[in-house]
Amino acid sequence: MAEQYDVVVLGGGIGGYTAAIRAAQLGKNVAIVEKHKLGGTCLHRGCIPSKTLLKSAELYAAMKNSAEFGISASDVALDFGKVQERKLRLVDQLTKGLDYLMKKNKIRVVYGHGRIIGPSIFSPRSGSVAVEKEDGEIETLVNDHLIIATGSQPRNLPGLETDGERIMTSDEALRMEKLPESILIVGGGAIGVEWASMLNDFGVRVTVIEYENRLIPAEDEEISRELERLLKKRGVRIVTGAKIVPDTLVKNGKGLVVQAERKGGREEFAAEKMLVSVGRQAAIHDIGLENTGVKVERGLIKVNSAMQTAEGHIYAVGDVIGGPQLAHAAAHEGLIAAEHLAGRQTEGYASHRVPRCIYARPEIASVGWTEQQAVELGYDVKTGKFPFRALGKALIEGDAEGFVKVVADRKTNDLLGVHMIGPHVTNYISEAALAQLLDATPWEVGQTIHPHPTLSESLFEAMLAVDDMAIGI
Repeated sequence: MAEQYDVVVLGGGIGGYTAAIRAAQLGKNVAIVEKHKLGGTCLHRGCIPSKTLLKSAELYAAMKNSAEFGISASDVALDFGKVQERKLRLVDQLTKGLDYLMKKNKIRVVYGHGRIIGPSIFSPRSGSVAVEKEDGEIETLVNDHLIIATGSQPRNLPGLETDGERIMTSDEALRMEKLPESILIVGGGAIGVEWASMLNDFGVRVTVIEYENRLIPAEDEEISRELERLLKKRGVRIVTGAKIVPDTLVKNGKGLVVQAERKGGREEFAAEKMLVSVGRQAAIHDIGLENTGVKVERGLIKVNSAMQTAEGHIYAVGDVIGGPQLAHAAAHEGLIAAEHLAGRQTEGYASHRVPRCIYARPEIASVGWTEQQAVELGYDVKTGKFPFRALGKALIEGDAEGFVKVVADRKTNDLLGVHMIGPHVTNYISEAALAQLLDATPWEVGQTIHPHPTLSESLFEAMLAVDDMAIGI
């Protein structure tokens, strides 16, 4: 059986369903092929469930420290089962919302394992998708345009593969029925530090082991140092410049023991469980790429600025193409692909201008180049910083750690990057992203009236601080 569509999207995550909705809005007949549930990693194994757990952890920590606000909250207790129930309830609610959007936009969802096939009696070129459904039926979806949006999966370390009991990736950790007493987190990137913060707030003894010489090595170095300081202050053990030796792993009745190479020697670490958080890899295995002319380099699909692959009618978006492995980046790429195939003029985007958010406590948000990157690119930089402890709203919130840092070009005054660590910074990094998009200078952002008292004043002050003009409200 074969069905004809203008657009078929392979993968129902945020990049895929965003592309599908936009294509449908532009008058295209669209189908999505999804193996499991609409929403992909972000909704079911990433952004939404992890941030739901982080919110519970944050609230639990706040309630234990409520006396600072003049509130006596006795017998504060954690029911982790109820925490997980809330997570599942919110995910289910959002999944139903996606189902509604598919019906609203007349998008057909075909559930099953989709594989791209080569030229056939149905189509003279590659790009059609054969979908193997749960009951064994095979349906072929013929299309004018195909969008590959199959996402990514956690990367394993050889010798530290997931066993479902002692060793986990974030996928398994999200399904924990009870919290361990202690955990060893291998990898201090965004996912690793979010889990470190969350589990620490839940009362778990946490050790983070990072191969590089600092946490979140992709972020500005001053942000990394501040995060490490604040996590250590909360009792998180952080070990940087360390390489796990998988051959030394020993599992026992209490948990596991493993060694890491550090400073010319070896150190031993023990915990009840291990979370391996060393990045993600594109999910492009067994989707039929070998039947196409699509180019793959270093495990990623190669695309142009319009998200087209080497075969112009086949597009790819999201984690399968590399760049920032972030839900909002995938969604934006999906919009570009859908609009381009519909004949609209599109503009690619510079990946360094995608806002990056880490939802630990404190939160971290950034956009643009780090100071080091800007220097390496040849810019003569100037910077401005403003601490949250000088901000009235931060003191009111009882959360005044951290700062905002602005990086600008001394010659042109162009805004090169903004880096924030502190309360709720993920909620207002968009102002900095908009400033970069509109080529605003720090002075221009500083001329924008920011309401008082608000946390966004930190950005206003840091922009002025670039030219030593901060007011210090």
